[in-house]
Formats: sequence, C-alpha cells, structure tokens
Amino acid sequence: MEKTLDSKVFDNLEKLQGILSEKHQVQVKLEEVPKQLSAQEELLARQKKEYIEKNTKYEALKEKIDGIKDELEEAVKLREEGEKGMDNISTHREYEALEKQISEASAQEADLRKELQKEEKNFAELDESIKTDEAIIKSSEKSLNESRASLDKEAGSLKKELASLEKKEAALAPYIDPEIKYKFERIIQRNNEGIVNVKNGVCGGCHMILPAQFANEVRDETEILFCPYCSRILRWQETKDGEEETYFTMEEAGSLADLDDDDLLDGDEDDEDISDENEEGKDDYIDDEDDEEEIEESEEDSEE
Repeated sequence: MEKTLDSKVFDNLEKLQGILSEKHQVQVKLEEVPKQLSAQEELLARQKKEYIEKNTKYEALKEKIDGIKDELEEAVKLREEGEKGMDNISTHREYEALEKQISEASAQEADLRKELQKEEKNFAELDESIKTDEAIIKSSEKSLNESRASLDKEAGSLKKELASLEKKEAALAPYIDPEIKYKFERIIQRNNEGIVNVKNGVCGGCHMILPAQFANEVRDETEILFCPYCSRILRWQETKDGEEETYFTMEEAGSLADLDDDDLLDGDEDDEDISDENEEGKDDYIDDEDDEEEIEESEEDSEE
C-alpha cells in the first residue's frame, strides 16, 4: 500500500494559496497605478493643445486687427484731405473728384469701423477664454502632481507589501515540489483558488462530479491530484456526523463522470438492436399463432 501524504503538504499548499492570492492582488494594483494617472495626463494634454490652438488664433486675430486699424487710418486720412480740399476748389470737375474721394473714404471708414468692432469683440472673448484656460491648466497640473505623489506613495507601500509576501513565499518554497508550485501559481492567477476540498465525490471548485475511482484516489491522499475539469489541487473532506448526504452514491457519480459521447452512441445502437429483435419476435409470434389455427382446423376436420 502506498504511503499517505503528510497532511502538512496540503497545509503548506493552503498557506501558499493565501500568500499567492494576496500577492496576485497586489501585483494587479501595482499595474493599475500608472493607469490611474493616464486619464488626468490625457486631459491635461488636451487642455494644453487647445490652449496652443487658441494662442495661434489670438496672434492671427491680433495681426488682423492691426491691419484693419492701418486701413482705417488711411481711409480717415483720405476723407479728411478731401474735406480740406473743398475749401480750395476752383472748378466743378475738382469738386466732383473731391466729393467722390470723400464719399468712398467715408464708406470704407464705416465698413472698417464695423469690422474692427466685431474683431475686437472676438479678440476680447478669446483673450478671456485663454486666461480661463491658463487657470484650468494650472489647476490640472497641480491636481496631477498631487495624484502622482499620492500614487507614488501607494506604489511604495504596495511594493513593501509585495516584498513581505515574497519573503513568506520563499520560506514555504523548500517544503513544496517546484513543479507543483509552478502549476499552483498558474492556477491561482487564473482562478484565485488553487486547492479545494472534495466532498461526496464533488470538486469544491468547479462542482463537477468526479469519477468514483479517481475520488477514491483523492481520499487515499497518496499523491497530489488535480481536478480533471478545473485543474485545481484536490483535498478530501470527510462528511461530518449528522450532515446531509448528497443525492447520489459514489458508484453513481463514477458512472456519470465516465459516460462519454461514444458510450451514448453505443447505447442508441443497443436500443436499435433491441427494437429490431422485438420486431422479429413479434413476427415469429404472429407466425406461431397462424400455425396453431391451422392445426386446430385440421383436428376439427378429422373429427367430422
């Protein structure tokens, strides 16, 4: 008979499970730390981009306003020169020429003043928007720096916690087979639970019914066994006195777990064979009845 495993093997695995599970959670948190800043960084980058674009518009609008002012100054100058020239005209032709100059200059002056008023209003609004953006950017930079400092502190704390867990893991490592430990770590990363109890032939992780023979091997605890369905390490748990049993026996559990598609197909074929045999039997029965009727008729004729 094979030697039963020391219960400390499973106890160490359960301790390791707690350490690895906690370690995995800490590692996930550490990976999330940089992501928490990305949203703030993206917002700040977008704000700065919009600020630069507004400044470009600001400079272009400022240049446009300066150009309008120059044109306005030229139009005013032409109008004033025409008005002064009216005092010194000597012919009707000179009068018409000066009147045309004054009229065109006045119309241009009015249009330019109207355009200047509009652009100066846009300029003032843009200037105010830029000042608001500057304040928002300053606030966002402050908030980002505070978040970065807070997350750096949190990351430092998580790294210390991780180092402590790794120290506990290293202390258990000599008592666990390296290959088992490697598989165990991968299972926990996937399921957050690497060792589960088997009760009444059912895996406590995936709740699948285990084959009876396999469940007995788990009960014997002669070696570390993995669930064939969820890959977790299995540890037998005895049913306590007075505890309600499940609705199936171990033998039934094994037959259910061992039944595969081929078995089901074979079962259908057996049903068909039985059905054919029944049909043949029915035909034979009918033939026998016919024979009996013929014999009875023959005996009656003989008596007559």
